[in-house]
Amino acid sequence: MEKVAERLQKLRGDKSRDEVAKAIGVSVSAIAMYENGERIPRDGIKLKIAEYYHKSVQEIFFD
Repeated sequence: MEKVAERLQKLRGDKSRDEVAKAIGVSVSAIAMYENGERIPRDGIKLKIAEYYHKSVQEIFFD
């Protein structure tokens, strides 16, 4: 879970959590929990995150 959290933080880069949350359709607190390793997103949200960052779900969540 820590690796996933780190990847999500790096992918977000200079974008705000608010910007990413709106684009993906989740709350800012959900983004924070994913990035802090407190929660893993549901499969549908994983797909939206991967699409948003132009990565595969595998790259972000399973490598």
